[in-house]
Parts: sequence; C-alpha cells; structure tokens
Amino acid sequence: MKKIKMTSLMMTKYGGINEVLEFQEISKPTISSKQILIKTKAASYNPLDYKIIRGDFKSVRKIDFPKGIGRDVSGIVEDIGTDVEGFKIGDNVFSRISEEYVGTMAEYVVSNESDVCLMPSNLNFLESASIPLAGLTVYQSLVDIAKLSVGENILIYAGSGGVGTIAIQLSKYLGANVTTTTSTNNVDMVKNLGADKVIDYTKQSFLDDNEKYDVVYDTLGGQHTVDSFKVLKENGRVVSIAGDLDDITAEQLGLNKFIRFILSMKARKITKAASKINASYRFYLMSPNGNQLNELAKLYEKEFIKPVIDNTYTFEDSIAAIDYLSKGHARGKVVIEFPD
Repeated sequence: MKKIKMTSLMMTKYGGINEVLEFQEISKPTISSKQILIKTKAASYNPLDYKIIRGDFKSVRKIDFPKGIGRDVSGIVEDIGTDVEGFKIGDNVFSRISEEYVGTMAEYVVSNESDVCLMPSNLNFLESASIPLAGLTVYQSLVDIAKLSVGENILIYAGSGGVGTIAIQLSKYLGANVTTTTSTNNVDMVKNLGADKVIDYTKQSFLDDNEKYDVVYDTLGGQHTVDSFKVLKENGRVVSIAGDLDDITAEQLGLNKFIRFILSMKARKITKAASKINASYRFYLMSPNGNQLNELAKLYEKEFIKPVIDNTYTFEDSIAAIDYLSKGHARGKVVIEFPD
C-alpha cells in the first residue's frame, strides 16, 4: 500500500535557524487506538523550539535527525483510534502534543487522546493554537507548583511575552497582586492585561523597588534567577522555566548521577540563596495534559484570560516566524496559519 505524503518543517541538525530547518515530504502519520489525527489549521512556536534548534538541551535529551518542530496545534479531527471516546471526526480541537510526536509545523499531527481538548467555543484556530504549551506551563507553575493564592504578591518577569501575558491574567484570576517587568513600549499592554504594578526595566531595576514577594515567576533565567531571592519573602517560592535544573526535575528527566552532580554544582548559587531565607526553588518543565487544557479553555470562554498574538505567519513563512521569535521582542505569541 502506497504511503500518503505530507509537508512538514524539519530540523536537520543543531545550528542556526536559517541553516538547519527545511520543508520535507514525509509520510502522513498513522494512529494507534488511543490517538487522534489532527488536520492542522494553526500551530504556534515557543522559545523552547529555537533553544532546541540551537542545541541548548543536547546534553539532556538526544534527538534523532531529521526531527519535526513545534508542540502546539489547533485543527480538525481527521481520524480517531478505535478506543477514543471523547472526540469525533470533525471536532475542532487543540493540543500540546507529547514529546515523541513533536512536529506541529506539519499538515497533519498525531496526539494522544489524553493530551487533546475541544477548542474554546469563542476562539478561532489561530487564537486556540496560541494557548497549549504556554498556557499549561503557567497553569502548572502557578497552580500546581507555586500554589499561588488570594492576596499574595507575585513578581512575573517579562510580562509581555507568550508566557508572561498568560501568567498576568491567571495570577489576577487567582486573586494575587501582580507586579511585572517589561520595556517602555509594553507598559500599557501589560496594565491592560491586569498587572497592578509595572516595572519598566529600561528605567528601573526590580531590585531597587524595596518590594518583597511571596512568589517570583522566573521566565528569564541567568542572573534573574539568582536575583529572585533578593526580593523574596522568608519562606517564599521561586518557580523558574529558564533557570538551572533542580534535583526533582533532573530526576524526572532520568538524568544519570554524574550529570545530576554537575547540575547541582552549577545551581549552587541558587540553592544557597534559597536556603538563606528558607525559600523553595523549582525549575519546572510542563507536561501535556488534556484535562488541564480543558480547565484553561473554560477560563478563555469566560474571558478571564484572553489570547495575545503578536504576529501571524503562513506555513510557508514558518522559518521566518521562528527567526523573528528568537530575537526576543514578541508581544504574546507567534502563530502559524495553514492553508485550507
């Protein structure tokens, strides 16, 4: 039987975005009994994508090239596995697909049923594709890990980014007092999303603010991670999606003891700063989760959270799109629209 082909954006090796990405004809995927085949209508990029292309995680996770790219998708259910119960052909769905099926910059995408959710009824494909990875990252970081609660003070770095725009809105929904950092051009935007206080980092450092926080949400890493503890209350929590790996996450990734030892040495500054004020530190990697995506969908339907899209590109311009995102100036998400 002849295999049906489709077009997919593929990563051929580690390196520069414009050197290692290319469109290839590959076999249209087949599904198992608990999986769904999605005809892609839109997909979105995340900073994780260009960091993987650069090789930032090659010591942690091995890639067999060529490899698909992209983890967020919205589209129409094309086919369902024999044991799929919650969806039918023709449904509008969205998903943060599992790592083993990475490659949403493709005409068709496979997702486990457990990672799929019906799209919010008030959003289109482009808006829905902007949500999964960033939305789940924020939800799991603030609800599951930080356990952010009513009346607490939270500092969110880079409030105008894909994660930051959702984090501000979810934090306000949870009843927290929100401070965020951004540049001059984005001050009004993050205020409109609900930020109670905005620190324009081009004019002032958050370290000079004399404010102490219950939670710091670190989306930047580097020195920002270490500095988080300088503005944290005693027993406060730092949750990072860009800093050094902590022991829990390193173990979850199945890293061997030697690599874990190297990582713990690298993170010494952070663990020392945390122990000084009895604070907790977690580096967090989100997991696909259809049930939590459904909880997010409800918040979007009730407009407690609204999608923020910086720019939309066509599928054929998707290399230019990730190149643009990698420059670090996107306000919200960068989304790819697929032709009918």
